[in-house]
Amino acid sequence: MNVHLVDGTYELFRQHFGQVARHGSAGQYDAAVGVVASTLQLISNGATHVGVASDHVIESFRNDLYAGYKSSAGMDEVLLTQIPIMEEALVACGFTTWAMVEWEADDALAAAAAVAAADSRVEQVLIVTPDKDLGQCVRGTRVVQYDRRKDEIVDEAAVTLKFGVGPESIADYLALVGDSADGYPGLPGWGAKSASTVLAKFGSIESIPPSSGEWGLPGLRGAEKLARTLQDHMADALLFKVIATTALDVPVGVVDDWRWQGPTAAFGAMAARLGAPDLADRAQRVWERVQARG
Repeated sequence: MNVHLVDGTYELFRQHFGQVARHGSAGQYDAAVGVVASTLQLISNGATHVGVASDHVIESFRNDLYAGYKSSAGMDEVLLTQIPIMEEALVACGFTTWAMVEWEADDALAAAAAVAAADSRVEQVLIVTPDKDLGQCVRGTRVVQYDRRKDEIVDEAAVTLKFGVGPESIADYLALVGDSADGYPGLPGWGAKSASTVLAKFGSIESIPPSSGEWGLPGLRGAEKLARTLQDHMADALLFKVIATTALDVPVGVVDDWRWQGPTAAFGAMAARLGAPDLADRAQRVWERVQARG
């Protein structure tokens, strides 16, 4: 079996801004409807075990660690108000849904990927998001990311090609270069090339020697300054690494819990509330096809 783990927050944004780009605006619940429809499409395409993670609130434990971390301040109210609606609709449609409050959606996805990878029955785990943070969860060709917009599979070789380091060093890489989307700046002077070059050799921030003379990287420009900056800002680097590292202690259940068993009896009313009554008919048709497949 394959397991599909969907970044619901990303999907909500993708649906919303895609609709705005196509039509110039989006309705009150259009993005939430789009997420449910796209998740049903996964089932139509053969998915059986699906979990959807969402940021029920944007803030998480990381906001307590770093004041500048991303928050809901300034976010589009249309999107914010649709998050709980999307979650309710997914549950009514029968999908396992992890609505995160203390943790983030990324943490639930990472935890679920670890659970699925430990299950010998699972042939492949597809983390349905292009989010670079989830690159740290990729393992060979068995645990991969799936970018639905590009219809592209990102395996371990692809992660290494893109970032210059393997999945095990992605959190270190992000700590050094920063992540503007998540609100932490990285270290002054450290960019993608310097971070990937140094981490490709040493693997982690903690393993980088304090003196650039010990790096053995004569072609790296500004190595001495980079080393000095790292030592001067080591506390920040390690904090940013904690922030960038996905938590694996989120309670997500086991793989068998995630098998889609069709829409619940409440989904018809939910679809009507969303202004998309035909979505209930679609869900029922998909369920009938699933049953026919056995």
